[in-house]
Amino acid sequence: MRVLPAALLVGAATAASPAQQVLGGLKDFGNTLQDTVQDNFPKLKQPLEAFEEQLKSLSDEARALWEEVANAFPDSLDHNPIFSLPKKHTRRPDSHWDHIVRGSDVQGVWVTNSDGEKEREVDGKLETYDLRIKKADPASLGIDPNVKQYTGYLDDNENDKHLFYWFFESRNDPENDPVVLWLNGGPGCSSLTGLFLELGPSSIDENIKPVYNEYSWNSNASVIFLDQPVNVGYSYSNNAVSDTVAAGKDVYALLTLFFKQFPQYSKQDFHIAGESYAGHYIPVFTSEILSHKKRNINLKSVLIGNGLTDGLTQYEYYRPMACGDGGYPAVLDESSCRSMDSALPRCQSMIESCYNSESAWVCVPASIYCNNALLAPYQRTGRNVYDVRGKCEDESNLCYKGMGYVSEYLNKAEIREAVGAEVEGYDSCNFDINRNFLFHGDWMKPFHRLVPGILEQIPVLIYAGDADFICNWLGNKAWTEALEWPGQTEFAALPLEDLEIVNNESKGKKIGQIKSHGNFTFMRVYGAGHMVPMDQPESSIEFFNRWLGGEWF
Repeated sequence: MRVLPAALLVGAATAASPAQQVLGGLKDFGNTLQDTVQDNFPKLKQPLEAFEEQLKSLSDEARALWEEVANAFPDSLDHNPIFSLPKKHTRRPDSHWDHIVRGSDVQGVWVTNSDGEKEREVDGKLETYDLRIKKADPASLGIDPNVKQYTGYLDDNENDKHLFYWFFESRNDPENDPVVLWLNGGPGCSSLTGLFLELGPSSIDENIKPVYNEYSWNSNASVIFLDQPVNVGYSYSNNAVSDTVAAGKDVYALLTLFFKQFPQYSKQDFHIAGESYAGHYIPVFTSEILSHKKRNINLKSVLIGNGLTDGLTQYEYYRPMACGDGGYPAVLDESSCRSMDSALPRCQSMIESCYNSESAWVCVPASIYCNNALLAPYQRTGRNVYDVRGKCEDESNLCYKGMGYVSEYLNKAEIREAVGAEVEGYDSCNFDINRNFLFHGDWMKPFHRLVPGILEQIPVLIYAGDADFICNWLGNKAWTEALEWPGQTEFAALPLEDLEIVNNESKGKKIGQIKSHGNFTFMRVYGAGHMVPMDQPESSIEFFNRWLGGEWF
């Protein structure tokens, strides 16, 4: 067996991650970053040396997996080594902010419990965190002018991490309406994409102007949009976050400090919602929150849209979705479909090895092999991986021209000033982050194993637009039925029933299918791709409001 050079292994992480949320593609980004890597080589040298040291202890099984991937997809491994590079930024003085909540102050609050013992008011290690808060001027932004808004940063001072957030109060009854945290995926895509492209108070048109969204999710809920992990959107750091678990600690700190500053919102029901790679994020973030018994976060449920959660189950359904068994015409020819069938057993075997070891050295080859074998045939057609109904309109903006409009709007100096952004520019997705997560083995980790523990405490909704390929409804339905939990048998046996609009003039309109048992609900949304609120805004606000109202709990 030939020795695998370090450069080849590092470069392999760039090979085959599918796009946006989940993002990427099979393109070689190395050439475009050549100058940047050269300029920053001193910063890259240290982690690269550490990586080479780790190669010395690589197991025979892991080395064999890398060798197999190198032989199967040699072109995929010809890349420059990539590590996350810092974003240019200028920190604003404390005087800029209306409020600064010090984690050390929150951590220092002790109370007497029912047994007469002293204990901290809230759990968690918050000493290194601060939350900076500024009341935004909606008039200057042209976004929901009658709604109270806050922007700012969560700072992890010890690890030099600064996460940007944007909060919108409910249009309806903020004193009583629930609060929702929204997360886009990637990994490495800004949640401001969700704000302006999907479910926020405004979209951005071709003239780079805000347009009021009557179907915004803040119609009956207050919503926090969070740019995470660091170096995504307006967030920044000189370091990198490369795994979901590390990101979860930041989210718990953000919510704890936010609700400490605004206790009026902490009394409301709180929910976490997100899409795509949020299928990884949300089980981890939810488990982190629930692990703290003394908390000021009134978590009631979670919602995952078109998520990547259980790769072992979901990857089996790329072939049927691409080959005409998902409710839409086939995209691939019979030869390509047979090729995907042939590759599936080896792909699943590699994912099983990842699940058993959870080692990056085993999980990364699984990601590269499976993505090349089961996603690449579809991508080569030029079709939109987020919507089987059409071609990719704009490759530079992950197939959607609207994403380019959002980036142009958020890059305006006056907008960055109005929201207190500290970075010099905005990117909707950071491909370095995407590759870092893949390279650390995060992509194939079995985070679905956390879901049964969550179901014991709160309800979980898995919804999926049925025209999406990348995180398709077939795979999402399959993993929910395969999940091992006390209600599995009853849930899996349930048929899908019609989901109809009940709350407006479209009453009786069929918008999808649903099945629900105990705390677990699966929903198929008709006529929507990867981003359900963008494609079917009326359907999304319908099921969102009814879910928050507890209809299927």
